[in-house]
Amino acid sequence: MPKNQFQRMVFAFLTVLVTVHAYIFYSLYVVNGSTLMSLTGESSVLSAINTQGGVYMFGRFLPIWAVVLVEFCLAYLLEILMGSPCSFKLAAKVFDPKETHPVMFESAIICATVGLMCPAMSFLAAWLYYPYYSGFNLITLLANWIKLVCFNFPFAFFTQMFFIQPLIRTVFKALFCRNTEKQNNECVTAI
Repeated sequence: MPKNQFQRMVFAFLTVLVTVHAYIFYSLYVVNGSTLMSLTGESSVLSAINTQGGVYMFGRFLPIWAVVLVEFCLAYLLEILMGSPCSFKLAAKVFDPKETHPVMFESAIICATVGLMCPAMSFLAAWLYYPYYSGFNLITLLANWIKLVCFNFPFAFFTQMFFIQPLIRTVFKALFCRNTEKQNNECVTAI
């Protein structure tokens, strides 16, 4: 677990950096890839995105790097302001951090983070990727939000629990934990 504000911000930065790229790949290739290829007649998703002029966001087509940048900024702010602080508090309401095994407590934090961040980021995505060309309808926005939560939640849970968080914790440990025996034991129980 990060011990100070700087470490929390680095941990959040690393987490969001990996997560945003994973979600964009998941959204473009897994969820929407076949639709993009059938609409453009291309044989690959990347060719389909290039043919249509980018990724549809804000009512126009933007290059993929712009989509990554927008989503990264929004996800990082949301993680710093809501995700990290609230998920720790929610996990601490259920488990005592001093008496609970660190793996169990960290799993609770991951579950709380996914439970908060997935609906929040899906709501932002519903606004970002809304089909504004057909006019605006609140019911359509809410339906798109629910659809995104249903697509994203299983992916978020499994990738955070079994891939992203173990990777980030390993990288974080390599960056911030020293190699002495006592400090290694403290780092293992803290992360």
